[in-house]
Amino acid sequence: MFKSTQIVIEEAIQSLGYPEETYELLKEPMRMFTVRIPVRMDDGNIKIFTGYRSQHNDAVGPTKGGVRFHPEVNEKEVKALSMWMSLKCGITDLPYGGGKGGIICDPREMSFRELEGLSRGYVRAISQVVGPTKDIPAPDVFTNSQIMAWMMDEYSRIREFDSPGFITGKPVVLGGSHGRETATASGVTICIEEAARKRGIQLEGAHVVIQGFGNAGSFLAKFMHESGAKIVGISDAQGAIYNSDGLDIEYLLDRRDSFGTVTNLFKNTITNEELLEKECDILVPAAITNQITMQNAKNIKASIVVEAANGPTTLEATKILTKRGVLLVPDVLASSGGVTVSYFEWVQNNQGYYWTEEEVATKMRKVIVDAFDKVHSASQKHQVDMRLAAYIVGVRRMAEAARFRGWV
Repeated sequence: MFKSTQIVIEEAIQSLGYPEETYELLKEPMRMFTVRIPVRMDDGNIKIFTGYRSQHNDAVGPTKGGVRFHPEVNEKEVKALSMWMSLKCGITDLPYGGGKGGIICDPREMSFRELEGLSRGYVRAISQVVGPTKDIPAPDVFTNSQIMAWMMDEYSRIREFDSPGFITGKPVVLGGSHGRETATASGVTICIEEAARKRGIQLEGAHVVIQGFGNAGSFLAKFMHESGAKIVGISDAQGAIYNSDGLDIEYLLDRRDSFGTVTNLFKNTITNEELLEKECDILVPAAITNQITMQNAKNIKASIVVEAANGPTTLEATKILTKRGVLLVPDVLASSGGVTVSYFEWVQNNQGYYWTEEEVATKMRKVIVDAFDKVHSASQKHQVDMRLAAYIVGVRRMAEAARFRGWV
């Protein structure tokens, strides 16, 4: 993931004609922190957790990005994700650079009290390098508004003043924004609508496959179903289900557990790999990385692929899909709804004035549609795939800000 990100950034910089030192500046985060977090567990023992915080580039403004709790978090993944956040902010014209954090843990095996201790311990460990004008965390994999609330409370205690703008993705009652929980799925939905319009596909009746049924995937299924699309396949960590006549989305949403698992209720399941190759008009990988590879890209039957997950399609597969005429909407564009509404939350915290859900939705639609149009235009202008076009758009803002600052 990290190496492939560097490769595309280098291609984007070369396409823009920037000097080599621009790539040298952007190919690695400006700052990378590793912290150790002691937590007293419920059995009385002290367990030491390892956490990370990467701040990729703050030429444009403070860094911004989520914190994930996952057993497979590692330094290179966090670095790559912070670079993607820089690109997302550049694509959407947000006044941020990219940041990302993570803790190596399995929250599914931890109690509520242990999770609170870990959340507060992480903030204590990074409190000197984050803040509303430095680096602003947010939810990510296996973190939520409750964890953000604990983190905000700990930061406010350390700083001795209330600081809601330190973190986004909070509960609305603590200064969170309406629409934040569904923001990523809403952004993906808008990108699907724009991609379908470019391809002349009517969403009503279109066959959609969604790999992944977590927060983004389940809300996306709901939004697509409400738009009249026919969801013919979904999957989770246990497997996948497919029905060319359409699935009962309301039933699936009602029966999924807190980790997005629902396929264990069915007998005739298939694998995630088989689901990706099923007949559909629109395929949305919304699960994990490296799902569409050079081995299965030639078997993808969708005419549009929209990446809701981080890095679900390899660079080799991107080239194969593009050559076959598949319109691929890359992750740094498709999943930018989350950081967009996080920005709205930060703005509302700073000004002390809060917007309705309708205002948030209207503002977000404009940002995502404008971003899609910019990336699609760059793709046409430079005659490149949408992924490279997105990187070209995202890199330009950082590079120009660094140039004006005199860094390069």
